[in-house]
Amino acid sequence: MSKRGAFRGGGGMPGNMNNLMKQAQKMQKQMEEAQKQVEEMEATAASGGGAVEVTVTGKHEMKSIRLDEEVVDPEDIEMLQDLIVAATNEAMRKLEEQSDAAMAQVTGGFGGMAGGLPF
Repeated sequence: MSKRGAFRGGGGMPGNMNNLMKQAQKMQKQMEEAQKQVEEMEATAASGGGAVEVTVTGKHEMKSIRLDEEVVDPEDIEMLQDLIVAATNEAMRKLEEQSDAAMAQVTGGFGGMAGGLPF
């Protein structure tokens, strides 16, 4: 019987839980807003000295690709393919950096822990 009474009579616990829930709801809303921002981001990268340029979106979709005429050599398709892959990978890396920075503002550095919550 003393265990039951001790928990109910603690007084501070319900208030702390309410505050924690409010903080979690606030962070969830901020995370949703940050995710929308990330989806609207774009990153552009080039390869081959700028001969190939790729733009990707925060939804991890390729938005555009630009090729200089001189890089389109029917005798060397493999080089063009490599340049497209390199530019796309670099654009994705840039996008990931932007995304991580946006999320870190919301999570305060706890990005990998329970969705940003330190427990």
